[in-house]
Amino acid sequence: MSGACLVTLNPSTPPRHAAIAAAHLNGQHLVQPGWRGEAETGAPVSVVIVPGWRNSGPGHWQSLWAARIAGAVRVEQEDWLQPHRSPWVASVEEAIAAAPHPVILVAHSLGCIASVHAVEQLRSKPAGSIAGALFVAPADPERRALFEDFTPVPANPLPFASIVAASSNDPYCPIRMASAYAKSWGSTFVRVPSAGHINVESGHGEWPLGWALLGALAALAPVQAHSA
Repeated sequence: MSGACLVTLNPSTPPRHAAIAAAHLNGQHLVQPGWRGEAETGAPVSVVIVPGWRNSGPGHWQSLWAARIAGAVRVEQEDWLQPHRSPWVASVEEAIAAAPHPVILVAHSLGCIASVHAVEQLRSKPAGSIAGALFVAPADPERRALFEDFTPVPANPLPFASIVAASSNDPYCPIRMASAYAKSWGSTFVRVPSAGHINVESGHGEWPLGWALLGALAALAPVQAHSA
């Protein structure tokens, strides 16, 4: 597995976060199939799954993980085809605030951007704690007029452990933009060669690599929970 991607350590990435992520990528502590939503210490976490534009279908790794993880919450949007920032972000905020345990966000595509906007909104108000975030194939709203409402994308460092996983040939976001997101957010950056948009269309159903990354965040959950 370690030969399938490149882990980039950004200057703003806490070394411990990156070291744990790299260890998981090297196969040292892969999450077992029976993982049911607890950190490695046994502390419970709430996994909040945030799909992107047009939602994630039944064969998408987000849908498969939602069925596998006990207590996972899937964010639902009223309009998946005509996304608008205010209602999309509000749906993410509500899921975070309602979670009974520290949250790990698992976002894909435009869901990543909505999640980061939600974190920005929650900085100024009481909210549930966030333990980490896995951002997969984040969208670039400036490349599609349909997503323009989500610009500008927040660029403040995130106050919790996070990983950005992106493909070298994603049609929705150049790899350099995904890398820039990771740098500004203080995230560990995982470059996945030729993986498209990391969805069903590009051949990613269960996606074991992503499952391992989720485990890296679960390992940090007991010590990295922060109020947004």
